[in-house]
Amino acid sequence: MRVLITGGAGFIGANLANRLVAEGHHVRVLDDLSAGDRQRLRPQVLFTRGDVRDRPKLWTLLQDVECVFHLAARVSVPESVLFPREYNDVNVGGTVSLMEAMRDVGVQRVILASSATVYGEQSRQPLHEEMRPHPLVPYAVTKIAAEHYLFTLGALYGIETVALRIFNAYGRWQAIPPSHPPVVPQFLKQALSGGSLVIFGDGQQRRDFVYIDDVVDALVAAATAPAVDRQIINVGSGQEVSINDLAHLVLQITGRKANVITNEQQSGGIRRMVADLHRARALLGYQPQVDLETGLRLLLKSDPQFR
Repeated sequence: MRVLITGGAGFIGANLANRLVAEGHHVRVLDDLSAGDRQRLRPQVLFTRGDVRDRPKLWTLLQDVECVFHLAARVSVPESVLFPREYNDVNVGGTVSLMEAMRDVGVQRVILASSATVYGEQSRQPLHEEMRPHPLVPYAVTKIAAEHYLFTLGALYGIETVALRIFNAYGRWQAIPPSHPPVVPQFLKQALSGGSLVIFGDGQQRRDFVYIDDVVDALVAAATAPAVDRQIINVGSGQEVSINDLAHLVLQITGRKANVITNEQQSGGIRRMVADLHRARALLGYQPQVDLETGLRLLLKSDPQFR
């Protein structure tokens, strides 16, 4: 299979690209390297640096491609509050540009990496795909808009479209930016360096952490699964853990002692998020394989930043 991965040098994209080439697929990657690193990619991956809104470049990269994985996006929730226009331009405008280019070239299927943040606060758990979204931040708004453009333009242009709402993914190559880093790699880094683990809110907020290999399994399955056109599908572990318990598990696995500090002056975000996986199982044959403790141990072994 010939595929294009937009954002393919990023955290999820690089793991996906390397899996696909290892399985014998022809993989092209487009990434502007604003957050990605081409050194993560195997030599067999054909890398192009560029912007997902660049239609002429897309026309070239889409030639003979059978499926597109659309992962290119700005992904920082706090940053989206400060720069909503940029997030709209990239996350929504990039999706529209890609769909136009796919129409022009004649590519038949696209998988969008959407986000569980679109659900916002909900009165019921686990979260299922028929729930009405309640976006609380611009990032979530851009993901909903991207989904709508994906399905609407896909129907108009005759392109098969799938949106995977990915929950809290973690694993090798997840970046730790200086501001608002993802909680899993940040806790590991702080524990290993002798720093303090800072928990925002009361720490009772609960999340569904899903290991990167399980996310890649779902993406790969979505490329060839039948009867998934215009489907929204959750991708998570189906399990939930409080941030307090995550902190203690990190200390247990690393064997380190560190202060755990609770900062209730800063919001911990949505109170509870856990994925209903019935649709993923039915349509993709998806079954997460890696529990949180195992995933944390794998991350410590596989990611050079923790060695």
